[in-house]
Amino acid sequence: MNRFQSLWMTLALCGLTLQTFAQITYGGSPWPEGERPEAVTMPAIDRAALAAEDAVTDRYKEAPWRFGVEHEMALNPVEHGVWTVEQGHRVWRLALAAEGATSLSLRFDTYRVPKGGQMFVYAADGSDVLGALDHRNMKEWGGLAVGVIAADEVVVEYRQPVSEVEMPELSIDQVVQGYRALSGWPHADRGPFGNSGQCNINVNCPEGATWATEKRSVALIVQGGYSVCTGNLLNNTANDGTPYFLTANHCLGNPGNWVYYFNHESAACTGNNGPTNQSISGGTLLVNSGQSDVALIELSQTPPAGFNVQYVGWDASGVTPSSTVGIHHPSGDIKKICFDEDSPSQQNAGGAAVWYISEWELGVTEPGSSGSPLFDQNHRVIGQLYGGSAACAGSVNNGQPDWYGRFDVSWGLGLSDYLDPAGTGTEVWDGYPDGAVTFTNDAGVNITGSPEGVLCGSEQVTIEVTLTNTGENTLTSCMLEYSINGGGAQQQSWAGSLEPFETDVVTLPSFTSQGGTNTVEVTVTTPNGVADENALNNTTTVEFTSYEGPTFNYTLTLVLDDYGSETAWTLKRLGQTLYEGGPYQDGTNGEEVTVDFCLEEGCYLFRITDSYDDGMCCDFGDGSWTIKDPNGVVVDTGGEFGASEQIQFCADESLGLSDLEGQTLQAYPVPTSNDVTVAWPEASGEACVLDALGRKILCESVRDTQTTWSTEAWAEGTYLVQWRSDAGRLVTTRISVVR
Repeated sequence: MNRFQSLWMTLALCGLTLQTFAQITYGGSPWPEGERPEAVTMPAIDRAALAAEDAVTDRYKEAPWRFGVEHEMALNPVEHGVWTVEQGHRVWRLALAAEGATSLSLRFDTYRVPKGGQMFVYAADGSDVLGALDHRNMKEWGGLAVGVIAADEVVVEYRQPVSEVEMPELSIDQVVQGYRALSGWPHADRGPFGNSGQCNINVNCPEGATWATEKRSVALIVQGGYSVCTGNLLNNTANDGTPYFLTANHCLGNPGNWVYYFNHESAACTGNNGPTNQSISGGTLLVNSGQSDVALIELSQTPPAGFNVQYVGWDASGVTPSSTVGIHHPSGDIKKICFDEDSPSQQNAGGAAVWYISEWELGVTEPGSSGSPLFDQNHRVIGQLYGGSAACAGSVNNGQPDWYGRFDVSWGLGLSDYLDPAGTGTEVWDGYPDGAVTFTNDAGVNITGSPEGVLCGSEQVTIEVTLTNTGENTLTSCMLEYSINGGGAQQQSWAGSLEPFETDVVTLPSFTSQGGTNTVEVTVTTPNGVADENALNNTTTVEFTSYEGPTFNYTLTLVLDDYGSETAWTLKRLGQTLYEGGPYQDGTNGEEVTVDFCLEEGCYLFRITDSYDDGMCCDFGDGSWTIKDPNGVVVDTGGEFGASEQIQFCADESLGLSDLEGQTLQAYPVPTSNDVTVAWPEASGEACVLDALGRKILCESVRDTQTTWSTEAWAEGTYLVQWRSDAGRLVTTRISVVR
């Protein structure tokens, strides 16, 4: 038994796992006992030359911090490594080695794998494992950057069932050999990416205690062998957790190649090393400008709940703060914090509008800190680090300045399009999901219990409001003011005891909904009997619809396949989304999801999509969808499609007529590109054609047993043909027009 197998078995017997999460991974373990080829060895590096180069570039904040050497490669499963057949799978392995490396990481310039394929990257001695990576890790740019493995030899292992005909497209174009920590990593006095000066302050020192919320937004950016910069997640006015990431324009290379490491910090005030097991690979550049040295990126995936990230608030007003704080990764080191107790000034540096920090009172920044956020006294971002000459001089800082690109200038350069998607015009916004505790007396409200979807007629409605203490003082009392459908303000007092960030659910008195749109607005006032110091979280509003006339109860039943995360659907009428669902969890093959629709008389468009373009059935589970009418009759069903499929159906009072069942109109040819002929049950009544949005494009009286229409002026798509008899009987069919 080799060392790898022994270590693996020991940990397995202890109930432990070697799997890490250096990218978002999807379970499973490699098969280390299989055939392993001779390692591809990296060329020797000139450590003396590297040290000389680093001695120069390490002095400049604008230069990225180098921790590794990038070896250009051209490795693929066709020409390199070995293929075997094991346990009903085709397995490819490739070994990579670099003598004395502190870490190894790699980049695929081509990464495309079929469903069912899994890839692992692991240390040859079994000490570190990354995976499984699969088709869900594919990026828009076509490749994949893989995080660091703390070893000097790694194995790349890919496998897929022998029944899978499609083969992977994999190509490794770069291997990064870490060299800065010469005695091996991890160890006590240095992290994997670099080490900063002695005057820096760990973010978890007592000085940073009140910034524990904001630090969760900050991430280290790594590209190849460089700790490129720092950046942070930003909230938007929709509070929806879209992973918008702020950094500096001068940091830009290809954000799609970057790996974004969150929570790389020491758990204590002392210590020089931190975890590297929470990261995202890849992002898309949305906005960049040299006018304020700003770059806004959307990460390729949303950080999972286990990362416990924060999307911080911002201030685009341009008001000069009374003090500032920076949180950053100097020289690729673990997360640090610095403080300036004075107001910055607005200046220009290198053609960019900046906040000028004349001197830090505590802590400092260094190369690698570029792009890191500057916070005001209210814990909101007002800029990102552009440059400066501040640095450590032994155990103290050198008293030199730094400058940060101004967020208020960046706001008008494109940030507002993404961070204020509804165009509300707000210039100040707090974080998500947690606000910063920066106010003595502050209470916030959010409606968390209200009708979902549409109410079938007037009903008794109960609204639940979550009250949160977002202040520093214990919250013992407040007043809730609320209005229903624009009516007069009503009040409900609250008393209790909530510590900072604790919550309580308050139920408002029930009321009867009105037909049409219903609006409820709730405002919290006078926390602890005094004025609320923060008005941004005081008011919450919810809207829902209640139908006035006759309604019909339809049912959607989804049977999920193995990849529920690819499935989403909408139900629309006249272009308005009434119901929607998905994506769902993976690994739920056969699980049923039932959704009830309350529909008015009219026509509706149901559309279901699969993000992988292979439908819900039948290669990876037997998924399906079915819509039934109020009589339990199947309106339509499906599951075998590509990217999407859609149907149109109509809810009508005639659903109660027994002679509707089993009848349909005959139309030919279908699909059609010119003329279409429809045969009618009788030579009377009225015929209408409705488009995919439910709009009537044609209505005429029926005076013959069939009608022929020209479709040349009709847009390509699906149409519903309705025939209603003089007695009110309704029969329908669908036709498709193609071009």
